[in-house]
Amino acid sequence: MAGKSGQQPGEAGRGRDDPMLWPFAAARLAMDACFWWLERGPAEQGEGDLPWTTPGTAVELATMRLRDCSRTRSGQPALVCAPYALHRALIADFAPGHSVVQSLQQGGIDRIYLTDWRSATPDMRYLSIDSYLGDLNVAVDEIGAPVDLVGLCQGGWLSLLYAARFPAKVRRLVLAGAPVDLSVESRLSQLARNAPEIVYDQLVARGGGNVSGEEMLHVWSKRPDRDDIAVALQKGLSDEEGAALLARFERWNTETLNLPGTYYLQIVNWIFRENRIADGNFTALGRAINLKDVKSPIFLLAGLDDDVVPATQALATAGLVGTPPAFVAASSEPSNHLGLFMGARTHAHVWPRIAEWLRSDLSSVLARSA
Repeated sequence: MAGKSGQQPGEAGRGRDDPMLWPFAAARLAMDACFWWLERGPAEQGEGDLPWTTPGTAVELATMRLRDCSRTRSGQPALVCAPYALHRALIADFAPGHSVVQSLQQGGIDRIYLTDWRSATPDMRYLSIDSYLGDLNVAVDEIGAPVDLVGLCQGGWLSLLYAARFPAKVRRLVLAGAPVDLSVESRLSQLARNAPEIVYDQLVARGGGNVSGEEMLHVWSKRPDRDDIAVALQKGLSDEEGAALLARFERWNTETLNLPGTYYLQIVNWIFRENRIADGNFTALGRAINLKDVKSPIFLLAGLDDDVVPATQALATAGLVGTPPAFVAASSEPSNHLGLFMGARTHAHVWPRIAEWLRSDLSSVLARSA
């Protein structure tokens, strides 16, 4: 096992390179920031969003820009469902050698799309999980079903819900570092449960109905240091290329997204506190969700050093779905959470295998299992 940061469980600052934790940092930090928003000055004007690694066009939807990074109009499409959390979907297309989109392309996947989620504006404050599932359905129809869905972290549970709600529209499913069964202990589930519900309500109220990404970045953690970033990117940062990656990561880390308050509270309460998806008590777009309705081949990617979504939690999804065991593939890698999506080693060794799996003919597996 390799790639650990050197910190021990429980040490202060553990997980500072794990932005997927941020919506639940309120459990520990929100009360410390109650008056920060009253004291802050005008927001500084940035230089604009970081450019994408992979060129593409976009279809504008209410919740996202559906990025089209395809190199051809034919072939099986793959839709990468990025996490809708603190940071932009650039987590899936960060830099050459650190890009899910690029690695899938290099693995022979020529039709690739990406959910570039919008930062919530005041008129989006009442958008719900159903709103995002609805637009994901529009995206799939725009692309042409069935699609291969590649869900990253919280994009994973959204992809799984979609596959259960519209099983005929998903051919294969990849879930990378995806929290689904929160009965398996993790820092994510602990943080979600350890604060009273009013703390989350107050966080939304302070944002005028949304959750402020700027505020949560301010209170969540100290600025990631060079070692944190090197562990996430699985690369030394001492040369010229490393310095450029370091600067890019630091800028990406400051480009935050706001979340709609309704959506955020549903995630906290329904998914991370009540575990409704895994327990079979989730209703999506008017129908009760049964994960056993998901029978498509599934690939589960877990990080052995991931303390946000531990490997045991990421792999537990196999026992919840209706996919026959012969069609469940899994990989546990020496990586922390961000390294699953941005790490050079992961992109050199694992994402090419995922691309090969997406392209493979599973009929021989079907014949052997019959």
